[in-house]
Amino acid sequence: MSLSIDTLAPPPALSRGRELSEDGLRIVPIGAALGAEVTGLDATRPLSAGQVLALKRALLERHVLVFKRQQLDDAQFHRLASYFGSVFRPPANVPVLGSDPYGGNTPDIVHVSNLEGGVLGHDELAAHADHHWTPVPSSGSLLYGIEVPSEGGDTTWFNLAAAWDALDAGTQREIAELKLITYNPFLRKLKPLATGSPLYRTPDIEPLTPFEVHPLVRTHPDSGRRILHLGEKTEVEIVGVDPQYGVALIARLRKHLLQPRFAYTHRWSAGDIVYWDNQATLHARSAFDSGERRLLKRISLSGSRPF
Repeated sequence: MSLSIDTLAPPPALSRGRELSEDGLRIVPIGAALGAEVTGLDATRPLSAGQVLALKRALLERHVLVFKRQQLDDAQFHRLASYFGSVFRPPANVPVLGSDPYGGNTPDIVHVSNLEGGVLGHDELAAHADHHWTPVPSSGSLLYGIEVPSEGGDTTWFNLAAAWDALDAGTQREIAELKLITYNPFLRKLKPLATGSPLYRTPDIEPLTPFEVHPLVRTHPDSGRRILHLGEKTEVEIVGVDPQYGVALIARLRKHLLQPRFAYTHRWSAGDIVYWDNQATLHARSAFDSGERRLLKRISLSGSRPF
């Protein structure tokens, strides 16, 4: 099969594990299943065409880019993100991080912080992709570290394309055409269950609405790679299968995709910006001391309907 993405094909030097240089940029793959570190970028200034294309190629190959030593105001951060797409804006009736409880009024820049006006506090966060449950999930997110704790608050990304590739052929055939509903965790907060948040919706649980049906195994819209479209602890349901089978299958797939061999953990420094592909990764956060300050700013980018 021929894919018309020649201009976005990963450059040979990067795909072989060596560094890539372009218009002053130095992009070096991290020694993990995903990730590359970018130096030589001054995001206070406009990027050149060569720099933008090099970063897009690197993201397609490595899924996570770490920009070091940045110092941006909100306008400059927004401009950097806009080289890679428009800001993600969910439907008005679909709540997401930072929106009103029932949806709407989602800010372009969300403060991920344990400080006043921030969201997500200081607790551990399970591995997830931003906006999996929306009709058109986000393509990527950029997270900018302003203040970081002395320890904890690390972010781990998991390579969902590598997780698919590592499945045995029988499991790949078993799940390739299955459809998945990922229920909105913000709606579950509004309709809590006495038993807590379920990992799988069984017939005794009323479904949260609105919901979307997406492939369990999606195709990356740019690379064509197959990807497990599944988070660690979000409430899900496989369409049209016996619930007992669905529960067991999802537990098996989650155990598989969370293996350390698919992961990269980032220890934050102030001035780091991490740009990741929401279509090919999950990300999780370790807990940190509530007495320490943590402020990061996130911009998510619009995407396309999974197929």
